[in-house]
Amino acid sequence: QVQLVESGGGLVHPGGSLRLSCAASGSFFSLYTMGWYRQAPGKQRELVATITIGGTTNYADSVKGRFTISRDNAKNTVYLQMNSLKPEDTALYYCNAKRLYSGLQMLDYWGQGTQVTVSS
Repeated sequence: QVQLVESGGGLVHPGGSLRLSCAASGSFFSLYTMGWYRQAPGKQRELVATITIGGTTNYADSVKGRFTISRDNAKNTVYLQMNSLKPEDTALYYCNAKRLYSGLQMLDYWGQGTQVTVSS
């Protein structure tokens, strides 16, 4: 099994920055597509950014140009650098790992979440 632990959340003012980290345990980290999702109170969980095995990234339109996802396979860690934060970025941010297993099923793991609050 893969265990994911997020950290780095906190309270920041609009325009500020945070870097979230997701530390993964288990084997074959480099074979997982990693992602960050977020869920604000009363709203559905939404995709923020993903990064594939090959390093291809994808971002929600709402965060393009402000957020950067990266991974360090040697450290089994994925990061989300968040700049120019806005109040609407306030949410519980979750780390996600996905990969095909034996070509038959998609493994899907989630962390416990880390809170990001952007407020003046």
